[in-house]
Amino acid sequence: MDKLWLIIKREYINKVRNRTFVVMTFVSPLIFIGVILLIGWLTSMNTSDTRRVSILDQTGASYDLLFYNTADFDYNPLTDLTVDQAIQISQENEDYGLIVIERDPISGINVRLYSDDSPSTSFISAVQDKISKKATQENLAINGMDIETFKSLEINAAVTLQTYSGIESSKSSSWVKIGLGGASGYLLMMFIIIYGNMVMRSVIEEKTNRIIEIIVSSVKPIYLMLGKITGTSLAGVTQFVIWVILGFVLIVIGSMVFGIEAFQNPANQNLVAQSQDIGELQLILNDIVQLPLGTMIGCFFIYFIGGYFLYAAIYTAIGAAVDSETDTQQFMLPVILPLILSIYVGFFSVIDNPNGVVAVIFSYVPLTSPIVMLMRIPFGEITWWQISISIAILYTSIVFVAYIAAKIYRIGILMYGKKTNWKELYKWLKY
Repeated sequence: MDKLWLIIKREYINKVRNRTFVVMTFVSPLIFIGVILLIGWLTSMNTSDTRRVSILDQTGASYDLLFYNTADFDYNPLTDLTVDQAIQISQENEDYGLIVIERDPISGINVRLYSDDSPSTSFISAVQDKISKKATQENLAINGMDIETFKSLEINAAVTLQTYSGIESSKSSSWVKIGLGGASGYLLMMFIIIYGNMVMRSVIEEKTNRIIEIIVSSVKPIYLMLGKITGTSLAGVTQFVIWVILGFVLIVIGSMVFGIEAFQNPANQNLVAQSQDIGELQLILNDIVQLPLGTMIGCFFIYFIGGYFLYAAIYTAIGAAVDSETDTQQFMLPVILPLILSIYVGFFSVIDNPNGVVAVIFSYVPLTSPIVMLMRIPFGEITWWQISISIAILYTSIVFVAYIAAKIYRIGILMYGKKTNWKELYKWLKY
């Protein structure tokens, strides 16, 4: 065990003292935050442009009066023109679009939207809603129904979400759970890919430099492999913590200096607008409090460690089996595929039904369980025995995979100049 500790210490110190490691540790947050601020600045410039839309109302019912100028759209009514003339004028003015409203003997109203590019779905929905509402009021009047009476009888049913135990939840509850679960799973996937590759490159470098021949003369390969995985992971955790701290500081400074709302996502504007209501915001906070936060945090670290060690053992075996990083490409697909599959299963199966057959099965498979289970836990529909079985399978698999990886590592680190394939790896397992 003393030798194992020395190897861990050596790997950690060599990684953190490496000039490339130091430079990337402090430069990467600057690049990342710079990209975020640039996107925020470009987004603010893009949303500040007012788009011009022309309207040709041929119904005579003043449909064009439904459209009011806003910060995003400037509506320009056209009168006494044919459709072809309106299209020509709209093109010459480089309008965002042209709305033509006509009478139709069957449906009553026909609306056509001309544009060079496809308009946004929110803009199309707004046009449909406004015209449909006024057309409905016209039909009511034609059929002798009082519009004001109809409005007074119209009911907008408000849906209040509540658990069986009597606790109210917000309409954004699912998005909160999706966000937390997805962030946890995606963070774990990126950590495995980044630092798994770091372990693999370290093995290839030592093998190429023939340093490994000297090391294995006094240390068992299994200790060397475990020490390399642990030392590199500690260096990765150190780098990750520094990134989080620097990233937070740089985001705060950048937002204060440039006044850019870098995290404003136009797709979430409706959600943000709803959350501005004090009652809804209180419900969202209540949703967060009601989440199994203790289970989420505890399981995150358990699956974080288990998932990393499982994949790091595989990366180490691949690094020992090849002579250069180029030769690793034939082995990488079976490693990356389960990670990508986990994310897709999480977003398309777990979110729809956390206790569905697909979600449950993939939360037990060791190569996918760290990500899928982390995405299931926020929904709070998982029993403790399901989590226990998943963790037991994961850590049992680590022992099994580490044993196989150690056999490949023991032979591969001393083999040079020979192209390794899957058949050759299978032979090594028999030695």
